[in-house]
Amino acid sequence: MTLEADVRSALDNVIDPELRRPITELGMVQDITVDDDGAVVVHVLLTIAGCPLRGTITTDVEAAVGSLAGVTSVSVTLGVMTQEQRDALKARLRGNGKRGIPFSEPGSLTRVYAVASGKGGVGKSSVTVNLATAMAAQGLRVGIVDADVYGFSVPALMGIEQPPTRVDEMILPPVAHGVKAISIGMFVTGNQPIAWRGPMLHRALEQFLQDVYFGDLDVLFLDLPPGTGDIAISVSQLLPGAELLIVTTPQSAAADVAERAGSMAVQTGQKLAGVIENMSWLELPTGERLEVFGSGGGRELTRRLSATVNYDVELLGSIPLEPALREGGDAGRPVVLDSASPAARELKGIASALARRPRGLTDLRLNVSPRRA
Repeated sequence: MTLEADVRSALDNVIDPELRRPITELGMVQDITVDDDGAVVVHVLLTIAGCPLRGTITTDVEAAVGSLAGVTSVSVTLGVMTQEQRDALKARLRGNGKRGIPFSEPGSLTRVYAVASGKGGVGKSSVTVNLATAMAAQGLRVGIVDADVYGFSVPALMGIEQPPTRVDEMILPPVAHGVKAISIGMFVTGNQPIAWRGPMLHRALEQFLQDVYFGDLDVLFLDLPPGTGDIAISVSQLLPGAELLIVTTPQSAAADVAERAGSMAVQTGQKLAGVIENMSWLELPTGERLEVFGSGGGRELTRRLSATVNYDVELLGSIPLEPALREGGDAGRPVVLDSASPAARELKGIASALARRPRGLTDLRLNVSPRRA
């Protein structure tokens, strides 16, 4: 009985790779048997029959139990949850059981950053995945919604090849580098283009926010398409508390276009979290800086936006143009993971500054009541 209790305690440390919670807490451990010789059999219930991470779960269970004193062998048998068990799991995950957008609830403590740009080609998606990865490396719980339906790129930039898992209508997002991510690119074959009109775009974003189970997040990033079109309007409707991060490059033409994206905040009532200038300079072998795209665009953009929204809009950082950033994106390994390059340092600094910003608790109920004497 003591060894069985030790086995159960060890299984408390086995985390489901998609739901990021202990398998014991999720009701996935059906039974544990231990014979007199110390041979252990653990019966695990998968959420679906074709669970793509069944091998990971099996390996993690064997490692956790096999390290216990007195255990001579470990065998893992896999079964599948019944519909009733899946319904109970979904109710446990969703808390109140209601289907909706958790990040728009009044009590949500998740900070939502919508990363926008006036035009394409400024490195908005690269900035998004690197900021998310840097925050996850700091211990925060982070998610990404790739809202650029026509130009999705997050799966490739994050190195995600695993499709999402479906538990009935609930979608479990893949996890890469500690970040949960979802993209329409995970649901199409090959490089198939998406040809949808506005209502379909809105519905796709709404379904990602409603049906994808991210769990409790500290930060959610939305990688928006460039410009001020349907998705930008949908985000303001579905996530009115989202803050806009504007990405631009140094040249004045890019800043002019980015100003329009930032000025959307006036019409939608959203807050501007700041401006990030990308491709600010190229460092030459001699140590000199070559300003390939000019200079001052980010600073000028913050000046204009501050005048438009009537509060100070901060230039959060200036990211240099360098091969390591591009190479990390091509390899599906964001540069902030293993590079001390100037671009990685700047991105980590921006991520730290955003992570340190306090979340206001105004109008949030804490459900605290005085105790009677």
